[in-house]
Amino acid sequence: MQYEIKGGNLPVVICRLENGESMITERGSMSWMSPNMEMRTSGGGSLGRAFGRLMSGEAIFQNIYTARGGNGMIAFSSSFPGSIRPVQIGPGQDLIVQKSAFLASEEGVELSVFFNKKLGTGFFGGEGFIMQRLSGQGTAFLEIDGSAVEYELSAGQQIVVDTGFLAAMSSTCTMEISQVKGVKNALFGGEGLFNTLVTGPGHLILQTMPVSDVAKTLSAFMPSPRQS
Repeated sequence: MQYEIKGGNLPVVICRLENGESMITERGSMSWMSPNMEMRTSGGGSLGRAFGRLMSGEAIFQNIYTARGGNGMIAFSSSFPGSIRPVQIGPGQDLIVQKSAFLASEEGVELSVFFNKKLGTGFFGGEGFIMQRLSGQGTAFLEIDGSAVEYELSAGQQIVVDTGFLAAMSSTCTMEISQVKGVKNALFGGEGLFNTLVTGPGHLILQTMPVSDVAKTLSAFMPSPRQS
């Protein structure tokens, strides 16, 4: 599989497949493709995996597109202004991503549910109790809200991340809540009561424009419903 990413901050990834190669995506992510791309819908294996995807905010079923009778082409576009980030998944290279990050991947990549071990991390850490794990072998494409900023954390090295800015991290990283110190800071600082504390070792991908923050900003300009 070869690919190119176009479109600036309204990106699309165009994948060129050899005969018999396949791509996996969630429903509705395909933008255009060559006529010889064959689609089939799959639950992705076991009922448990399908239920896990539902719990993580994704569709129960996935679409698998395969080039038949020759080389094929298929494009997947982002659902939100930002960027598309290719990541390589392999043995020992599992990646934990936010619920909405997965766009598409080669067929060898497996998508499953990831539960934060500490309940507090899920309720207050900004990314929710349930995230997604990418494992297996192959290239996957992530939707990043805004631009991607990446860090390589050494063992024990930490970074504090505000709610929603964590896009992905290596499975070797851990995350927990970090309470904002000081009553005045917590109540009047405008940053909320909790942040997410990520500890290495591992790779970290942050995003500069969380869609949740955009929604909050736009909501202030939306007309309120009329009272009857």
